Amino acid sequence: MSRTTRSVVSAFAVLILVAALAFIYASPYIALNRVKRAADARDAQTVNQYVDFPALRASLKEQVGALLTRRVDIQKSGNPLAIIGAMIGAALVGPLVDSYATPDGVAAILNGIPPRGEPGEQPPQAAPSNAASSGVATAQHAPKEPPQASAGYRSLNTFVVTYQHGAGDARYSAIFHRYGLVSWKLVAVDLNG
Repeated sequence: MSRTTRSVVSAFAVLILVAALAFIYASPYIALNRVKRAADARDAQTVNQYVDFPALRASLKEQVGALLTRRVDIQKSGNPLAIIGAMIGAALVGPLVDSYATPDGVAAILNGIPPRGEPGEQPPQAAPSNAASSGVATAQHAPKEPPQASAGYRSLNTFVVTYQHGAGDARYSAIFHRYGLVSWKLVAVDLNG
């Protein structure tokens, strides 16, 4: 092999290595884009590829339970009925978690509409095809402006997307974990930002 041929082969090998590393680095951004588009389209089959629903349910249960506990702690001092409210709220955690651990719930989470822990809360449903022409609102909780989002690696195997609507608004995060070399799944939500 001549020196020129070896140089070309070496350059080609380096180029392939750089491209592979760039793809590995970009893989969570690609997964985020794919799951968001699939969730918005309510494509349950594709959403299932990018969401670990048992882990998401466990995270939502913990986060919504903590949210309700904080609310009860705030209300305890001035409201003697807060304990009854806490018991009712605890009974509602399961249905709320189940409603958000769906393609509609994932779409809501990835579009800036996290669970707030309110009684009977449901994620916005997919709009019917004639909703735009009939003036039907697609979501009663939908924010007027899209949230500001920032995304980045928290560690080698954890990727976090943080959402915030405005300077004073609460933040929350969607957490993805690496499965294999380039596969990522939504596994948790952090309602504290």
